[in-house]
Amino acid sequence: MGVYFKPMSRVAIILCLVFLNISCDQLSKKVVRNKIEKNERIQVIQDNLILTRVENTGAAYSWGSDWNPTVKRIVLQIIPAIVLLVLLGMVLIKKEYPAIVIIGFSFVIGGGIGNVFDRIAYGEVTDFLYVDLGFFATEIFNMADVSIVIGALMVLTHTLIAKKEPEDITESVE
Repeated sequence: MGVYFKPMSRVAIILCLVFLNISCDQLSKKVVRNKIEKNERIQVIQDNLILTRVENTGAAYSWGSDWNPTVKRIVLQIIPAIVLLVLLGMVLIKKEYPAIVIIGFSFVIGGGIGNVFDRIAYGEVTDFLYVDLGFFATEIFNMADVSIVIGALMVLTHTLIAKKEPEDITESVE
């Protein structure tokens, strides 16, 4: 069983979610750029949650940071921008997506736009969060990365659950 948005509110919900994800990402990065020096470490919860400021000229794990500038622009700016615009167009046009998939894709799109914007505007992406739980530690990341991961998990979860149960009853949400 899936929940679907009514057509009149679906586009507004998509655009609001994308905008909110971009805004949260860009606001948090602006605060970090203004308040935290590069490579400064602020322990929020001992060594488990640390705020720091790293300017990443590549993608995840600094992948591509040492590439030729033209290749970097194509692979880290132009191609992701095109993919995000195509995905946004698909989500806006295709009416068959359940609400959970629309929300998930909206998070992915908003987070992706936040990071692509940084690459275009600043030539680098500001990362500032580090989590170490002992048994699990992250690389340094930002709120756009959080949006992308949450959105991808929502879509993946729906995909895995939808394969297990028949979808014969739907309800709409305004």
